[in-house]
Amino acid sequence: MSGRVVHFEVPYDDAERAHGFYREVFGWQIQPIPELQYDIASTGPADDQGRPSESGYIGGGMSRRSDVLSRPVITIEVEDIDATLEKVRANGGATVGKKLTVADMGFAAYFTDSEGNLTGIWQNAT
Repeated sequence: MSGRVVHFEVPYDDAERAHGFYREVFGWQIQPIPELQYDIASTGPADDQGRPSESGYIGGGMSRRSDVLSRPVITIEVEDIDATLEKVRANGGATVGKKLTVADMGFAAYFTDSEGNLTGIWQNAT
């Protein structure tokens, strides 16, 4: 289904401190993936790959704060990431960086909307 929020990202300056905060305050399970310099954040029951195992919530990720990822970001699922990036540009938004291939799972990209908000988009691999 296209257009739904499927993921979030939270940047941090100190991984141990941020992981501890979200574990203690919200009960999140955090699984670091060093080779991707990324941490999977499970906000509810998850399968062995960190994906939600029941409906009603989304999971996310955490990574070191950067120029691009300086604030929390929501990610919206799309059917065609390239076509969506064209629509973003045609409607007053702008792409941020290049489309990324995420292992064999799919593709991700960032854009700013017409108000300057950073948002992510995700296309599942076919």
